[in-house]
Amino acid sequence: MAKEHKNSFWNHVVGFVLSIVLTFVAAGVALKTDFSYTVIMWIIGALAILQAGIQLFMFMHITEKSGTINIINIVYSVFLALVIVFGSIWILTSGHAAH
Repeated sequence: MAKEHKNSFWNHVVGFVLSIVLTFVAAGVALKTDFSYTVIMWIIGALAILQAGIQLFMFMHITEKSGTINIINIVYSVFLALVIVFGSIWILTSGHAAH
């Protein structure tokens, strides 16, 4: 049991450091490069997906349990994330802002 806690601690530390690094890389790409807007958005999107994967494995312990409840939770979480992201993009780009 103590070894599981130790591994869990180091998983959290590594996951946290990787998440911080990916956040700074995304900010650096957005603020310090001369890439086109489209390229910047693709890079940030790819880094966001990578960071979400890291968080699933390092913080949420996705590999520790298996079963239908875990799969249902993952599918529901992906659905919610997609609704939030694409809904936000739709609202921000729809042109219905108050003048």
